[in-house]
Amino acid sequence: MVVAPRPGKPVRGSTTGRPTMALFDLIGRRWTLRVIWELDRAEQPLTFRALRAACGDISSSVLTTRLRELVQAQLVENTTGYVLTPIGRELVSSLEPVTSWAEAWERQLR
Repeated sequence: MVVAPRPGKPVRGSTTGRPTMALFDLIGRRWTLRVIWELDRAEQPLTFRALRAACGDISSSVLTTRLRELVQAQLVENTTGYVLTPIGRELVSSLEPVTSWAEAWERQLR
């Protein structure tokens, strides 16, 4: 059974399950951010097959696991295809400053 990290429950790096640690545990898992980015970019709900194609080399089993975790975490829902929930879209928006910082970091390292 797949169990997504949850605030208040022990997660990697935190026995107390602080919300930030639970979030970083979830989005730090292999392929999770890519799935989120592809759903954010999609103009319509994506079928499993379309999402797998958008992600490139992801295996079906890993995609299945990541989607279950993201659905449990209420960041993704599947009605007529996979989409970000409102809180999933909020997560993407909240990561914009991190993206800007990472791009500045990349320029500095060059």
